[in-house]
Amino acid sequence: MPVRLSPRLSAIVNALPLQPHSRVLEIGCGPGAAARAVAGRLTTGHILAVDRSATAVAQARAAAAEEIGSGRMSVRQVAAEGFVLQPDEEPFDLVFAVRVGALDGRHPEAGERVLRRLGRATTADARLFVDGGDPLRELLIPRPESPDEI
Repeated sequence: MPVRLSPRLSAIVNALPLQPHSRVLEIGCGPGAAARAVAGRLTTGHILAVDRSATAVAQARAAAAEEIGSGRMSVRQVAAEGFVLQPDEEPFDLVFAVRVGALDGRHPEAGERVLRRLGRATTADARLFVDGGDPLRELLIPRPESPDEI
């Protein structure tokens, strides 16, 4: 069943440079509507939707049973500042966040921590998009200078 999105979320999902094989990370997924829409565009790809809120994660899991069952989507409760790849997890090549204070400039110190974490959890050519553009703007993902840097 197609996911119903607000015009704003629809514009954001449509602006993402998705490929059927993309490995996507959504930070701050809330109830998971955008993540479900992204999952619907993936064939061999996968989206991991994360949120710090247990309530949001529970809502996203409940709404995305079909996408999760297909293997195209998973959901995890974690704060963006604490995100790390799981031992069996491949790095992501596309990251997006909507209304996440650490990435939209409202909390710059937290944003620096999140960007360092993303540098360790993404491919060398990964791209990061946040709302605030028309409809998105791209942020640079810094790469770690040493293998131990987080």
